[in-house]
Amino acid sequence: MDRLARPVGLGLAARGEVDEVVAWSGRARAAGLDSVWIHDSYFERDAVTYASAIASELGADETPDGFRIALGAVNPYTRHPVALAMTGSALDEMAPGRIVMGLGTGLPLRLKQMGLPYDPSDAVARVSTAMDQLRTLWAGERLPSATPGLPPIQPMFEPPHRIPLVIAAYRREFVALAGRKADGYLARPAESIPSLAGILSRLDAAAQEAGRDPATIESAGYLLSLVDRTRREALNRAKREPFVIYMLSVLSDISLARAGFERELRDRVAAAWRAEDYHAAAGLIPDELLDAFMLCGTREDVAAKAMAFHAEAGLDLPLLQPVVQEDRQAMELIEAAGLYATLPEPVAVREASAAAHGLVGATAGAAGLTGQAGSQDEAGSPEGRAIGPAGRGTASAGVSTGRGVAGGGRDGGLADDRRLGVGPWLWRRAGATWEILRPFAYTASAVPVAAGGALAFADRRFDLPLFLVALIAGMLLHSGTNIVNEIYDVRQGIDTITSPRASHAIVKGRITERGAYALALGAFAVASLLGLVLIAARGLPILVLGLLGLAAGYFYTAPPFQYKYRALGVPLVFVLMGPIMTVGGYFAASGTWSLNALVLSIPVGCLVAAILHGNEWRDISEDTRAGIVTLSSRIGKELAHYAYLGLILGAYMTLAIAVALRLVPIGALLAILSLPFLAQVLRSAELGATGQARAISMIDLQTARLHFAFGALLVIGVAVSIYLR
Repeated sequence: MDRLARPVGLGLAARGEVDEVVAWSGRARAAGLDSVWIHDSYFERDAVTYASAIASELGADETPDGFRIALGAVNPYTRHPVALAMTGSALDEMAPGRIVMGLGTGLPLRLKQMGLPYDPSDAVARVSTAMDQLRTLWAGERLPSATPGLPPIQPMFEPPHRIPLVIAAYRREFVALAGRKADGYLARPAESIPSLAGILSRLDAAAQEAGRDPATIESAGYLLSLVDRTRREALNRAKREPFVIYMLSVLSDISLARAGFERELRDRVAAAWRAEDYHAAAGLIPDELLDAFMLCGTREDVAAKAMAFHAEAGLDLPLLQPVVQEDRQAMELIEAAGLYATLPEPVAVREASAAAHGLVGATAGAAGLTGQAGSQDEAGSPEGRAIGPAGRGTASAGVSTGRGVAGGGRDGGLADDRRLGVGPWLWRRAGATWEILRPFAYTASAVPVAAGGALAFADRRFDLPLFLVALIAGMLLHSGTNIVNEIYDVRQGIDTITSPRASHAIVKGRITERGAYALALGAFAVASLLGLVLIAARGLPILVLGLLGLAAGYFYTAPPFQYKYRALGVPLVFVLMGPIMTVGGYFAASGTWSLNALVLSIPVGCLVAAILHGNEWRDISEDTRAGIVTLSSRIGKELAHYAYLGLILGAYMTLAIAVALRLVPIGALLAILSLPFLAQVLRSAELGATGQARAISMIDLQTARLHFAFGALLVIGVAVSIYLR
């Protein structure tokens, strides 16, 4: 694959599956990107291991495309320079001449957490010494022993190909060090255009003072990016990502001031982050703050903002780094990189670059050419990648000239939410309807009705058409309940754009509140019509059950009762989606009542209640701030944890007792095969009880999976009991 005309790289963190990171790197290379940079982030996985896997996979291909693999960056405080020299030698063996190594000290906070002493005055000297030692060892020369009287350090490996050393830091002293002796400079994630322009200007000045040509020093920078269907949705999603909140909470005073923000805003976000109150932190973040320090929007928006960093700040190598490291985001950024490489370069930048090489007249004559033609020399060699001092300075001064093309200013010239055509609009509306219905929770209504029907089948009293009518009616009641719950949770301020695991169909504007309400009433209406069919076949008992279900569903969050907000949600859901729906399903299918159906409903109801209780346990802080009283908030986190364990373990215990007493068929024990799902939720619950909020961030979804597995196996086991007899 030919290289892109303008250099652009992909930044990845050492997290997730190694094979996925290797695959994304391979796709980046195939798309013509310049490089992949693996960020060494403390307390995650080892960046060297990921880089080794990439080098092993891509280095075996002898295609001379120059695709580089960079460690950006590693730390001489936590990795001794001798060990780093050994690492560089091994990586160079796998990908000869294509390895880059970034050096930095990381955040002092992280070093302090690990008990490593950090002295700002010593940090620059340590990194400088590490660079000297690395180059000495890679040249095959000895290092004096750090302990007097011992033999010198002798490298036991062949000198590798040239491995560029890049400084990764933002303090003035480190920038000066990069200008004096480094091969490049790596800007940290979440840097603004004005701040980066100032940093690169100081880099050029330091290089000139040291008698170096600034054009030989490559500048690269991580650009945190998030792609969505519209800019609005990308911004909304970014605000609720803990990683984004963390990065904004550690912004320097200088970076904030240069971007036009007060440090008090950062301090409030940081306080909420330290308290793990991501909901409150996200509510503090304005769109303008994200636009200044991130790339949010469609892939076209990301490409345009990357061009702004290149044109206005003078960044040679933008590194698009996904905020959410998943396959879709990685692929979107690779596409955005391709778009970036084809954008026309602003005239001010082309003229400045040409002037630096004595080619003003030639550039003026080719002003209509795109960046593809004008960037060939830049991509041709490491020395040609940098714009140079004149290019950087003029780019910064010519901001107003370039904004119309590349996007500038605080909003970065990002396009606003794009108008959707009829097809995309319908698809989006269907997606919003699917989201607000919360289909993953349908097991809560399907399983109890199916359990009652299976028992009727085992008792040879089964009417299939009436059972199906009851099943569909029950799921429609559940659908209407979900939608009404969404409407009033948004009205109460419980569900916002930052709420974890909530539907965001209304708050994102994908569906209006009026449209959602009409959808809920439609579901209730169709359920009522099906109820009339059952009443005609089974009589008035179905009317009583139906009215109970309709009222319980609607008034779950709707006034005047709103029993979800009065600590009654869990017990009433247990009754409604346990005994009432299971016994009702049996009655609809058989026309008779059964004590055994009531017994069978207990384990089913326990797990349905556990879904809701897990949700309330996780959201205690948010519900309390909103003035909502739930069972979990009333009894506290510790008792809420034990109550959750009681519900999920109680389901298995009551089932075993019921089978032992011969109140339900022995085939029901097939539900025991769901134990692996039980083990998963038990582990999450135990981690959550220790204060690890992320462990229970998806506890409701995990419990719903357990309920489905348990319920499906229970239904099958009860149904086949007819043949066991």
